[in-house]
Amino acid sequence: MELSNNTTMTSSLPEFVQHLMDPASYPHAAADLHLIQTHISYVFLAGDSVYKFKKPMNFGFLDFSTLEKRKYFCEQELTLNRRLCPTIYLDLVSVNKAGGALSLNGPGEPLEYGIRMVRMPTERMMNRVIRAGDLTHEILDGIVDILVPFYERAASGPKIDALCTADAVSVNVLENLAQSEQFVGCSALSRAEYDAIGNYAVNFLKDTALFEQRIAAGRAKDCHGDLHSANICLADQVYIYDCIEFNERFRYSDVANDVAFLAMDLDDYGLETLSEYFINRFQEASGDSGLRQVLNFYKCYRATVRGKIGLLTAHEEEVDDATRAESLNLATQYFRLAQRYAEVG
Repeated sequence: MELSNNTTMTSSLPEFVQHLMDPASYPHAAADLHLIQTHISYVFLAGDSVYKFKKPMNFGFLDFSTLEKRKYFCEQELTLNRRLCPTIYLDLVSVNKAGGALSLNGPGEPLEYGIRMVRMPTERMMNRVIRAGDLTHEILDGIVDILVPFYERAASGPKIDALCTADAVSVNVLENLAQSEQFVGCSALSRAEYDAIGNYAVNFLKDTALFEQRIAAGRAKDCHGDLHSANICLADQVYIYDCIEFNERFRYSDVANDVAFLAMDLDDYGLETLSEYFINRFQEASGDSGLRQVLNFYKCYRATVRGKIGLLTAHEEEVDDATRAESLNLATQYFRLAQRYAEVG
């Protein structure tokens, strides 16, 4: 979820962020310089480049609390995303300070580390294409044609299998529910919604044999982890980017967990027919006959995660009123969708 933050209260932002909001800070033309914030990142659109920096957050499931950790996870982000986008993820960068002066990749001690990426055309982001009504079967075919070989060559093994058991999956699901519970009663999440989602998830996780069957079928892989339309660009080719780098247990998963995210996203846009087409094509191309046994469960989980992220973003002190309102609206949508999956069972 990438949300604009055009607040003029730059004094509340970290020093390095204020520095990078000046076009003169870059060693290249930085036309249309724009800051985007997520709940965990500062993202600068600067000319033909994108610079992404991690916020010093510790949510338990994610720990960017020290400069050393942020550097490590920047390096991981480059390595892991080059699996699908080797030409988009360029290099590690730093904002340094010497004699009171800040510079990008300059002299002095590093204040912060980030990554540099090629800027992709905004109008060709998949979520924009969806909103324009231009998503087609052919586009979904192209995504499937990339995903199937990606999962076939993705790493697997005992460590990954161990994170795909019912017990391991329950850690993620119950943690997400626990982190959402603090918001129960707000406009975006009612007690009835929360209870319906939680009861469904807990009951589904009791079928431990089903999770073991998925592992035995070779469906436990080092996946993308964040496969939704805002992380796909339909430019000169299909680019699937911004995978999960900060926690292996969110990326080591059943492939159904990955594709369920994109299917859920399409459902959220009201494109249930295209969502069904995508799953049918993926199932056919991958030979994954057991996919639908777990699809609804993972859709519900993914919708709940997105709802929680919306609430976390809405409750950050530094976001502006427009971002807060947008985040709450998105959270409301996602929790209602999760409840719908829970009721379908």
